[in-house]
Amino acid sequence: MDEPSITTSGATISEIKKFTMAFYNVENLFDIEDDPHTMDDDFTEKSQRRWNEDRFKKKVNKIGHVISNIGFNDIQHPPVLIGLAEVENKFVLEKLVASKFLKKKNYGIVHFDSPDERGIDTALLYRKDYMNIIQAQAHHVDLENDGDRQDYTRDVLHVTATLMEQPFHILVNHFPSRRAGAEETEPKRILVAARNRFIIDQIRQEDPLARILIMGDFNDDPKSASMQHLASTDFYNPMELLLTHVEGSLSYRGKWNLFDQLLVSHDFMQLHGNAFRFQEAHIFNPESLRAYKGRNKGTPFRTYAGRKYLGGTSDHFPIYGIFSIESSL
Repeated sequence: MDEPSITTSGATISEIKKFTMAFYNVENLFDIEDDPHTMDDDFTEKSQRRWNEDRFKKKVNKIGHVISNIGFNDIQHPPVLIGLAEVENKFVLEKLVASKFLKKKNYGIVHFDSPDERGIDTALLYRKDYMNIIQAQAHHVDLENDGDRQDYTRDVLHVTATLMEQPFHILVNHFPSRRAGAEETEPKRILVAARNRFIIDQIRQEDPLARILIMGDFNDDPKSASMQHLASTDFYNPMELLLTHVEGSLSYRGKWNLFDQLLVSHDFMQLHGNAFRFQEAHIFNPESLRAYKGRNKGTPFRTYAGRKYLGGTSDHFPIYGIFSIESSL
């Protein structure tokens, strides 16, 4: 085990180990094959985007390099878990964990295919040397019909796990987009937030003191209606302090947003007698992930701008939280 630790002395000797838990929307991590059951035609070799094996491999390696560095300056250790959005299937995840910068980290995969029309899913990677997965489930969200056509969205991924024998729950989300307008699509995001609250209620019926971490691309900022509904009175959203007019996790038409967030249940926040605690949250936005020129300079260096290949990693910055676990020696 190579995780950093701090030994303290007192009436009892204890060891405090710190871990990072992250989330990253990786902007359309598709393989190059045409899936006849989904709308993935834009990411094939014959498409106008000319998505090919070389571009796929470059993107996978870049994402792996980013993941290996998230929070590393804080604890000299890559994330113990990372939720992902916009991955096409398990194949791309297998390529990711086997890539140059992650292959020695022993990451496991939790993934289910969702009914999303484009075939993009949420997923969870976790370091098998430190975490055990107890249970995983994909929760479907039924949106209202759009005329005669069913409106599909991504599932809510619910993972029950232990980290150094401490149990907790993770909900990984990718809320419906704002493409048809922020106000027009807001009810859909509120509906998915309500589905999260239903899952939380189920968890708390079995364990009222359960630690729960909610993460995802919510396509809403921290103070939006869906996020206020999700946080309610029993979750703390540290991302509210991180969104400013000069910083966020993505930029649209010159305005910063912080759609990528993590929320922690109050059980992570207790100061005394709490062996498993949330410490702080950050946006991971080094210069290497930023566009270096042009009108979008300083914003996330994306893979595509429309159909034009730019070669960047993603149109989102990752976000992460630092957690500590204290154990007696």
